[in-house]
Amino acid sequence: MNFTPIDNNGLVEGFCLIKTIEQKTSSKGDAYLDMMLSDKDGEINAKLWRYQKDIHGEYTANALVKIRGTISQYNGADQLKIERIRPVEAADNINAADFVKTAGYSGEEMFNEIFAIAEKFSDQELKSIVCTILNDNRMAMLYWPAAFKLHHAVRGGLLMHTLSIIRLAEGVCRVYPFVDRELLLSGVILHDIAKISEYEVSETGIATGYTAEGNLIGHLAMGAMAINKYAKQLGISKKTAMLLEHMVLSHHGEPEFGAAVRPMFIEAELLSELDLMDSRVFEMKEAVEAATEEDFSSRVWAMDNRKLYNHARTDLNKKVNLF
Repeated sequence: MNFTPIDNNGLVEGFCLIKTIEQKTSSKGDAYLDMMLSDKDGEINAKLWRYQKDIHGEYTANALVKIRGTISQYNGADQLKIERIRPVEAADNINAADFVKTAGYSGEEMFNEIFAIAEKFSDQELKSIVCTILNDNRMAMLYWPAAFKLHHAVRGGLLMHTLSIIRLAEGVCRVYPFVDRELLLSGVILHDIAKISEYEVSETGIATGYTAEGNLIGHLAMGAMAINKYAKQLGISKKTAMLLEHMVLSHHGEPEFGAAVRPMFIEAELLSELDLMDSRVFEMKEAVEAATEEDFSSRVWAMDNRKLYNHARTDLNKKVNLF
């Protein structure tokens, strides 16, 4: 987080976006606000103790605020104790887009690249269903994140994650020429498509929670349901639809991680492995980037609470060419 130091005792000040917010009650019976604050540089958990609405004001997720407080360590992670908070005013001349982490690529560029790949498929059934689903979800895909809190939880993260796996899949197909390239790429493009219905997302491109469908059904089942619906509308063969549905339902690999079934053919297994690889590399990069050179990061929950070492041999900010 990009805060300005106010004194030598850890007091900082700055503007940020409220990513999530919840009013809770302390062990002493006092109300307090538990928030996740963010900007383009990262996010931090924050607490506003002894919260009083008439004194501090009311706040919602995706609101821009100016805060002052102190940062300390709690369970190995930074936490901000808020002393002052107010909404952003017109005189502050603040742009919300400056406080949202992004994929670093234009949504239009990423979408057009993915669509162009699908449009060149020789398999007409795969081409038809993938291009139709992409077209119908284009506007949301331009800014949708790939997660609520974990990997690629940034504006445009869904397209970035998808395009990254496409590039990995293209490499795999060169090593293993017996892989059905168009089936694998179709599964890659569609595997997270139902995340558009799974998350509550504002125009900033940041997820603030799960929809009722997201909680009750989840994006794997919803994705398979969407494929089934489009296949019937487009006259896609039962076998093609079944293969795509299986890839979506199994891409989390193991039932303990949400998969309805384990992958049962090569392309489904490759999708699962590449999805895991891209998500873990993203998580690791984020953690190592926040660590001091030649030191360890805080424990990363998504990586089995491992600490990760920043060996400082590479430029973690180097931008990959996805196109």
